[in-house]
Amino acid sequence: KNKQRVMTPSKMMKILVINTGSSSIKYQLFDMTAHAVLAHGLVERIGESGSRLKHFDQNDAERIIETDIPNHERGLSELVQLLQADDSDDSPVQAIGHRVVHGGEAFHEPTLIGEKVIQAIEEYIPLAPLHNPPNLIGIRAAGTHFPGIPQVAVFDTAFHQSIPAHAYRYAIPKEYYETLKIRRYGFHGTSHQYVARQAALFLNKPLCELNAITIHLGNGCSMTAIENGKSIDTSMGMTPLEGLIMGTRCGDVDPALHGYLLANQDESHLSSIQDVDKVLNKGSGLKG
Repeated sequence: KNKQRVMTPSKMMKILVINTGSSSIKYQLFDMTAHAVLAHGLVERIGESGSRLKHFDQNDAERIIETDIPNHERGLSELVQLLQADDSDDSPVQAIGHRVVHGGEAFHEPTLIGEKVIQAIEEYIPLAPLHNPPNLIGIRAAGTHFPGIPQVAVFDTAFHQSIPAHAYRYAIPKEYYETLKIRRYGFHGTSHQYVARQAALFLNKPLCELNAITIHLGNGCSMTAIENGKSIDTSMGMTPLEGLIMGTRCGDVDPALHGYLLANQDESHLSSIQDVDKVLNKGSGLKG
């Protein structure tokens, strides 16, 4: 009655992990039985000229395929063909993991993807318009190429669900939180959680006793305060625009800036809130 399935040591357990961006797909194929990376790579410039796939097998031998990749479905098809060509034992992928940027208050841990989860990710698109749509494209494309294979979403926001209300609530009318869910969510959660765990190992102390500040530095940047192994505050907010100065994102600015730029359209050359949002997300930070 209580017997558990036991996987034979010689049998691979393959997990494909996908991070789908607006014009790229990053991927790694893991053998979880041997804790080994079987392949990894990047499909880049999807829908643009010069699109290509960079693929590395388990020996880190590189293959570059320059071909027309008009959409994410085609990109996933190309990488699946390469993975199949590398496959020496013909064992199937048994699960697929997806990085999803915004899960709002709905998700506190990795979650098996079904229609309700997809619907929830869609509902949070207004809070992550640059990230959630391509994440959904990756989920749907993987479902086409791997029918019946379990897919799991790992949310950037999940690690920060331990932040207390006094840190995640903004000092604005309460009704905006209750009706529009305007609050600090935080991002880069998988990175901050990993760094906290590694720091605890390095310091030879239990994660539940770790107090630290973790820092994620890339084109997007954020910091998180860790108390007893859990996130209690973080620099990013309702969207990934708040916080530190980043590659193309402004980080913290005076909230009155948006209205001022629109009130001075002749000088700012910005005529809509969408124009302001684009500049602050893609033309600011170190680039600005």
